Amino acid sequence: MESKRTQAERSAATRSALVAAARPLFTERGFAAVGTDEIARAAGVTRGALYHQFAGKEELFVAVFEQVESELLARLGAGITTADTSDPVAMLHADVDGWLAACAEPEVHRIVLIEAPAALGWERWRELGRGYGVGLVEAVLDTLMDAGAIARRPVRPLAHVLVGALEEAALYAARAADRPTATDEARQALYALVDGLVLP
Repeated sequence: MESKRTQAERSAATRSALVAAARPLFTERGFAAVGTDEIARAAGVTRGALYHQFAGKEELFVAVFEQVESELLARLGAGITTADTSDPVAMLHADVDGWLAACAEPEVHRIVLIEAPAALGWERWRELGRGYGVGLVEAVLDTLMDAGAIARRPVRPLAHVLVGALEEAALYAARAADRPTATDEARQALYALVDGLVLP
């Protein structure tokens, strides 16, 4: 039993090392420009060990992407749980600001917005990303509906619409030649959208 547990621990350590090594490489140079040999060397393991843990570079990228998304979700979620629901407009604006600020960070910008759609394809990127974002947006909507700040309506479809808007706004800003101006334009568009949800 002890040897099995030790083997599982070694496997988990190898997997963690590969994700930790790949993450800055993908951030700095992108998915296509980084090879599995380089990742394995940076992790201090063999290429065979990489393929034992992951079916290929794409699956390793998925692990990196999901790690970044999980951390982003935790950070944005922490801000939401401490928000003041008595001022729903300020709360929604803070949520928009938090999302756009995170998407301006090099790691989130490169891995989540630029590399993921290219490496995984549009459909898989949307599917994986929404597994994180929709739940968070649903929680915000539930909180505000419970507080009577926005009208009670089906939460899930509204969350999907808002996540789509948030992602497209971040992509618009990320791909613009003048990112600060584009980010401000995206922010104002998102403010107008979420302000329309708040009851007078």
